[in-house]
Amino acid sequence: MDDEWSAELTARARVHAALGEPARLAVVELLRLGDASPGEIGRALGLPSNLVAHHLKLLERAGMVARSRSEGDHRRTYLRLRADVRAHLGPTGVRRAPRVLFVCSRNSARSPLAAALWRRRSRVAAASAGTRPAEGVHPLAVATARAHGLSLARARTRHVGEVLRPDDLVVAVCDSAHEELGGVDRLHWSVPDPAAAGTGEAFDRACRDLAERVDHLAPAITPTEGRNR
Repeated sequence: MDDEWSAELTARARVHAALGEPARLAVVELLRLGDASPGEIGRALGLPSNLVAHHLKLLERAGMVARSRSEGDHRRTYLRLRADVRAHLGPTGVRRAPRVLFVCSRNSARSPLAAALWRRRSRVAAASAGTRPAEGVHPLAVATARAHGLSLARARTRHVGEVLRPDDLVVAVCDSAHEELGGVDRLHWSVPDPAAAGTGEAFDRACRDLAERVDHLAPAITPTEGRNR
């Protein structure tokens, strides 16, 4: 057995061992469509913080989850499934929604990019909004969209209060928006703010991150009958 094949088998064995425990499997199921903090995981699954920490440590050791610091509340960390793990597991269940609303703080980059990617991938309608919208869409977001075969030429920034409908599936695509949305039921994608770096590379990374997540979520969402774009 060559070294590369042996290393692959070892990695796969770690994954299978991690998923063999019901609580860890529940954590992975929770993270399939969105990210969550350790506290959110504990509340959702009814687990004490010490057990959550234990299970997350083993999942990280198995290479299944990654951890990042919140860009909003820097005391928080968020866990996400790694893209290769998410692709292997596939989406879970089916949810119905007449529209998906992508929200970030400024509505100038991540949320309009996510909505444009969604429209290309799904027949479920999409919109975007911000918790503290900027005056306009970031020029590098417009350029990045164009480079990926999308258009933000008609995109305008709007406050979430003007856009949100009671039956929307809300996806917060930044930490600050997730932390500011309060009681709104939502998914959370912890996508770093490309405007903080201000480079084309940062915007391209954000777009590719969003595209991978959109590709994973879209098959799990079907349109509510009688509603369209």
